Amino acid sequence: MAQHDHDEHGSELSETQLRVRALETVLTEKGYIDPAALDLIIQAYETKIGPHTGARVVAKAWHDPAFKRALLDDGSKAVRALGHESRVGDHLVAVENTPARHNIVVCTLCSCYPWDVLGLPPVWYKSAPYRSRAVKDPRGVLADFGVKLPASTEIRVWDSTAETRFLVLPMRPSGTEGWSEERLAQLVTRDAMIGTGLPKPPEEVA
Repeated sequence: MAQHDHDEHGSELSETQLRVRALETVLTEKGYIDPAALDLIIQAYETKIGPHTGARVVAKAWHDPAFKRALLDDGSKAVRALGHESRVGDHLVAVENTPARHNIVVCTLCSCYPWDVLGLPPVWYKSAPYRSRAVKDPRGVLADFGVKLPASTEIRVWDSTAETRFLVLPMRPSGTEGWSEERLAQLVTRDAMIGTGLPKPPEEVA
């Protein structure tokens, strides 16, 4: 019985995880990839690159008015000052959400994305339906994501390119006065920085 339980526990991998593991094994055996190098890349995305980086940028902008001005003036320069260097040489532009305007980011030609601050793009960002509908019907796309805005709010769509990537600076939730940057960062979601979502409500953060 104990052995049976162990076998069940040891096979708790999804079909996708099993396929990835099999592919990694084959590529390693054929000499196409170095497992050590792959581990370093994965570690970088888990600890240095990803939405948590962008969340810290947004939280600092909410907390520090001078940094916010610098971020909106030159996103690349401001983010670089925090020690996050772009590895692909693209220019980062930060666009601010306000009660009068909501920004949403898309790449209509491919999937250009500020991966240095947001990590790998979600699958839906690269999909043809999102890339076309975000431009033609941005309000409908936002509704699909559960974001319903007043009719008076303008929706501005920003089209990323190989040279220019965009980061949405969402509105700071009310009721967060006096919060530290670390606590504010917990409110920031990846989708809020793309414009297809909103920050978490303060009550969701302990």
